[in-house]
Amino acid sequence: MNWEQLLSLKRQGDKGKRLRIEQDDTRLGFEVDYDRIIFSAAFRSLQDKTQVIPMSKTDFVHTRLTHSLEVSVVGRSLGRLVGKKIIEKYPHLQSIHGYQANDFGAIVAAAALSHDIGNPPFGHSGEKAIGEYFSIGNGQKYKHQLSDKEWQDLIDFEGNANGFSVLTSSRPGIEGSIRLTYAVLGAFMKYPKESLPKKPTQNIADKKYGFFQSDKEFFKEVATELGMIPNKSGNDIGYERHPLAYLVEAADDICYTIIDFEDGINLGLVSEDFALEYLIKLVKDSIDTSKYNSLTTKEDRISYLRALAIGNLINDAVNVFIENEEAILKGEFPYAITDKSKYKAQMNDIIQISVKNVYQSKEVIHKEIMGYKIINTLLDTFCDAYNKKANGTASNYDNLILKLLPERYQYEKETVYDRLQHICHYVSMLTDGKALELFKTIQSNKS
Repeated sequence: MNWEQLLSLKRQGDKGKRLRIEQDDTRLGFEVDYDRIIFSAAFRSLQDKTQVIPMSKTDFVHTRLTHSLEVSVVGRSLGRLVGKKIIEKYPHLQSIHGYQANDFGAIVAAAALSHDIGNPPFGHSGEKAIGEYFSIGNGQKYKHQLSDKEWQDLIDFEGNANGFSVLTSSRPGIEGSIRLTYAVLGAFMKYPKESLPKKPTQNIADKKYGFFQSDKEFFKEVATELGMIPNKSGNDIGYERHPLAYLVEAADDICYTIIDFEDGINLGLVSEDFALEYLIKLVKDSIDTSKYNSLTTKEDRISYLRALAIGNLINDAVNVFIENEEAILKGEFPYAITDKSKYKAQMNDIIQISVKNVYQSKEVIHKEIMGYKIINTLLDTFCDAYNKKANGTASNYDNLILKLLPERYQYEKETVYDRLQHICHYVSMLTDGKALELFKTIQSNKS
C-alpha cells in the first residue's frame, strides 16, 4: 500500500479523484468529515447509549457519546504524531501532494469519532442479543430463507458492519449521504472482511467482520480506491487493514482500558488504593510526586493519573506504529498496536480488574438482562409484523405496530434478508431510553 492512495479525499458519488493540494487550508476535507459526523442524528443518539454501565443515572459514567469524543481526541493526537513522522520520512507527501501532519490527525479523529456509531443500545450485550435472537431465539425460523453469509450477518450481528452502513448507505431507512472521504472510511474499517468464512486466525483484522452483504459492493469500491491489499481468494472478500485503522483501534483500546477503569473507581466498584497500585505502574516514569501529593480529592488524583497514563500510552503507540510502518504497508502486521506495547502487561492487569469489578458487577448484569429482554421483544414484534405485511398476512395489530416505525423506515423491502436487516438496523439505532419506551408500549398492549 502507499500513502498517496491511502489518503484519498474521494467521496461517495465523486466522478474523479480529489487532491489535497486543491483544498482550502481553513477547512480541510478530512475536517469536514468530522463535522458531518458530529451533526448526524446517528451520532447524537450516542448520548443515550450505554458504554459500560447501562442506563446509569450517575454523573460519573461515560455514555457512548462521551466515550467516542474522548477516543477521537486520543485518535487525533495519535494521528498527528504519526503524521509528523510519516511526512518526515516521505517529504513528497507534503511537497508534491500537499499533505500535512494534521491531515493524519483529522482522518483518525473522524474515524475514531464514528467508531461506535453502529452499536445497538445496552452496550455490547446489545450486539449479542440481536445475534442470539436469530441463532437460538424465535428468529431461527428465517434461516432456511437466507444464504449462509446473510445468515451469518444476523447471528453474529456486528456494530462495526452496522456502522459502515450508517456512514455510507443511501438505502431508504438508513441514515446515509454523510459522504465521508474514502480515507476516513478506510481508517474506520477495523475488520475489512465479510462475515464468512469465520475461522480463527492470528490476524487482528479477522477477529470480526466489517460489512454486511448488502454493503459489499461499495465496500470493495472503497478498498480498491485506497489500494488496500486483498487477503482472501475466490468468492470471499477480505483485505489487510488501512494503516490508520490501527491508530483508531489503539485510541479505543487506550480509552476503554483507562477510562472504564476510572468509571469503576468513581462508582466505588474499584477501591482507590487498589487502583493506584495499577495506574502508578503505567506512570511511574512521568509522575510528579509533589503535584500528586498536593491533590486533595480522589477524583483529582485519579484524573491526574489517568491523563499521565493516556499520554504514555499514546507515545508508546506512536513508537510501535512507526517501528512497524513498512510491515503495516505490506499487510504484514497482524497485531493490534497495543499487543506490542511495552505497557501490555499493565494494560491487561487493568482490564482484568475492570472485567471482574465493573463489567461483571451486579448493576451491569441486571441492566444487561433487561437489555436482552427488550431487544428480543422488539425484534420479535417488528420482524413478525414487517414480514407478515410483505406476505399479505398482516393483522390490524401488525399494521398498528408498524406505525410505530419512524417515517424513514416506512419502506417495503423485497427480500427476507433486507427486511430483517432493516428491522435490525432500526433497533440498533434506538437509544437505551427509546428502546425501553417502545418495549413498555408493546408489553402494555399484550397485557
